[in-house]
Amino acid sequence: MVLGQPLHTGSWALRLVPKVPFSFTSPSPYIPHHHHRVLVVGCGNSAFSEGMVDDGYEDVVNIDISSVVIEAMQKKYSNRPHLKYIKMDVRDMSTFETGSFDAVIDKGTLDSLLCVYNSKQNSTKMLEEVSRVLKDEGVYILITYGSPIYRPHLLRESCSWTIKLHVIEKLPSADSSERQSWDLTSPITLDDGGSLETVVGKNADLHYIYVCTKGKSGS
Repeated sequence: MVLGQPLHTGSWALRLVPKVPFSFTSPSPYIPHHHHRVLVVGCGNSAFSEGMVDDGYEDVVNIDISSVVIEAMQKKYSNRPHLKYIKMDVRDMSTFETGSFDAVIDKGTLDSLLCVYNSKQNSTKMLEEVSRVLKDEGVYILITYGSPIYRPHLLRESCSWTIKLHVIEKLPSADSSERQSWDLTSPITLDDGGSLETVVGKNADLHYIYVCTKGKSGS
């Protein structure tokens, strides 16, 4: 399979630094059952998935292209059987069977692919693989800097999704020692003909959460 230029991963060796404590609460309405199988793509060394398990989720699989970060996380969470860490390229998740996850969570991985060589091909392949590993009516939760001007078009171009948009204010800097949480707003209507200001107002200091539901096969 030709996927374009390999992604550079060496920087991970220099980036294993503590993160701001993070409480996973926001997407839980879209993953209502703790037995649902969840995939976190581009997990890095974030405590995001640990928070999910602390909240009761029983099967959280994490992938990252960096062997350095995966080995570190496997060691760190060796006593947490509900957390699994696997070295894998999000553009080729052939290790996973089709329709094997109830939810996929992406906290910045698509954004990263859009900043490297051959971004269009890489992002398309990633989104196709995300759709493939999801069960029918499964959800892809994309947490991104990408505004409604750009992301819905990219998502719909690659796959068939029903998309809901939520927005949250950006968290404080990593200098904060407080444990932070993200609380979802009510969904914001996505109007293809609307301006960014119409959708999110004048506050540009936001993260965007796109909840993308996969349709039923053959529908």
